[in-house]
This record gives sequence, C-alpha cells and structure tokens, in this order.
Amino acid sequence: MTKEAIFTPVGKAAEELATPKKSGKKGDSLYEKAVDLPEPTTAAPAKLGLKKGQLLEMFESMVLQRRFEERAMQMYQKGKFGGFLHLYIGQEAVSTGTTAALKDDDDIITAYRDHGWGLVRGVSARQGMAELFGKATGCSKGKGGSMHFANVEKHFWGGYGIVGGHIPLGGGLAFANKYKGLDRLTTCFMGDGAVDQGALHETMNMAQLWKLPIMFIVENNGYAMGTATRRHSTGELWERALGYGMKHRVVNGMDVLSVYEAMKEMATDVRKDSMPWFVEIRTYRYRGHSMSDPQKYRDKEEMEEFQSLDPIERLKTVLLDKKMATQKAIDAIYEKVEEEVMDAVEFADNSPFPEDSALYEDMYSEPNPVFHR
Repeated sequence: MTKEAIFTPVGKAAEELATPKKSGKKGDSLYEKAVDLPEPTTAAPAKLGLKKGQLLEMFESMVLQRRFEERAMQMYQKGKFGGFLHLYIGQEAVSTGTTAALKDDDDIITAYRDHGWGLVRGVSARQGMAELFGKATGCSKGKGGSMHFANVEKHFWGGYGIVGGHIPLGGGLAFANKYKGLDRLTTCFMGDGAVDQGALHETMNMAQLWKLPIMFIVENNGYAMGTATRRHSTGELWERALGYGMKHRVVNGMDVLSVYEAMKEMATDVRKDSMPWFVEIRTYRYRGHSMSDPQKYRDKEEMEEFQSLDPIERLKTVLLDKKMATQKAIDAIYEKVEEEVMDAVEFADNSPFPEDSALYEDMYSEPNPVFHR
C-alpha cells in the first residue's frame, strides 16, 4: 500500500473528516450540536440554604464578569492590548456557583479562560483590566496578561496557557493539603479539549490511589477551539472517571443554582472521605475560542438556543419571581457594575508599564540571581 493510500482520505472518509457545513435544510444541519444540558435543579433557593443577600451577590458577580469581558473585548479591538483574549461570556454560572459553594481557603486552579475566575476570587476589576493592558498595577504585575490572572492570597492559583499543563499542579495542591492535614479541597478546572491530555489521566490515577481531596472539573462548552466535543473525543467526557473507579457527576452549567447545589454536595463529600471527583459541567460560550475565531463551526440557531438559557437572565428571573429584588434594584446593580468597569478601563489606561528592573522579579528563589556569561 502506498503512503498516499494510507494518509489521504477519499470518498466517504474524506466527507467525515471535512469541516461540517450547514446543509441549508431546517432540522438537517451537519453542524454538531455543542452540548446536551442535563435538567437544572428544581430546588428553591431557600431549600439550598441561599438567602436574598447571597443571591444578589451571585447576580452582581455574574454581571460584573460579563460586563468586564465585554469592555475588555472593546479595548482589545481598539488596540489597547494584544496577544490572546479568551472570553468567558456565557459561562459565568460555573465560576459564580462554584465560588459560592466553596470555602474561602479552598484552592482553585484553571486554564486560560480565567478572567471570571479571577474576578470571583478577589481580583478587582481595576487589577484585572490593568493586567490585560500589561500594566504594573495588574494582578500579575502586568507580566501575565489575559491567560495568567492569579490571586494567591485568595487561593486562586492562576490561569495557565498550556492545555492540560496545570492539571498536575492541581494534584500537587491537593497532595500538599492532605500532607499538611488541612481541611481544604482543590478544584482543578479545564476545558473539554484538555480531557484527552495524558497529564489528566496520570494525575487522576495518582489522585485515586492516594485519595486526594480534589475535584477535576471540565467546563464543557461544546467546542475545543473550533471542534465540537463529539468530533474530538470519543464517548461521554464523564465516562473518563469509570476507568479509575472515580466518583463522577454531570451538571447544568447554565444555571447557577444547579452549579451551587452540586458543588456544595460534592465539596462536603470530599471533605468527609478525601476521595476525588470527576465532574463534567456542561455550559456554553457565546464568543469564539479567542478573538481571532471566525466561529464558522456553529450556526445562528444554536447560539440563539443557548442565549435563551442565559445564566444571568435566569437568575434575574428567580430574583424577580421570588420577590427578592425589584427591577429598580436590578437596574441599580447594572449601573454600579458599569461604573466599576469603566473606572477599571480608565485606571488601566493611566497606569504605568512595569519598570525594566522588574523583568527578573518573581522568577528566581534568590533576590539576586547569578547569571553566567
């Protein structure tokens, strides 16, 4: 058999490998649907132990994440900063519900779609926007940029740019917490594209063997860059847990109450048994993988379907229906957030860039490293 025969797909094989295109017939699209959402929780906020003040905080947190990123996108388009920009718009219920369910000293580590995670773990809008602008006042002193938000004091160990590269670090955090006898768990978040990275499976194997207090959590937004999950990963993502005998769960990530409920239950279980979980949170991103993504892999109908399930609008409906907030109070939150974000843009624009002398700071264990010529 010739080399060409082995590596050049023809006929039906070529059609299957080709980028899917819309067929033009209603209900007969060749696009792969992003994700199928499980049913959201039916539990009322009171049954979940959530009070009015907590729900309003969760709502404001999601609005802040959304507006921060919308302004960040505008600043990127104006050329205020460059590099990559991976937006979290649509996924805010995951970060918000998780953080509300965890203790303040529980560890969180994630990949490069990290702005929302920074904002829910103590990175101010000013610090976040300044980091995007590469300014010294940023949360990572202007040297991390979009993919490397962090707030170590609040146990947010950062976003990481290498797909799956942070997963062993999450395992290490969990190991350290167990070794020190701390009542602290680790949540290691990743995108669906990281699920088949070897680092995940190596870390899951050790976590199950060593009974580490960690949750491996996939934010499955349906697309690894521009490839539908079903086209890049066999089976269901949660099934990865079966090979390790690991506890597992699938969660609706478009509903903040569902995320809160599930994370609260699993966190309690991890603290009790010190055994890991593998969690697939199904969600959706409204923007492309990054700002350079033309999004030709999905159609308008799918976008509209998921936007009709918007997590912010969903929680707003709960607040209004349960008489926990008036429309006036909701409007006030939007106005407050808008002012906060616009102030952050001005702050970032007027902040200084790092000094040249800062180049080697936070790079070496010694304050004055020796360089050999």
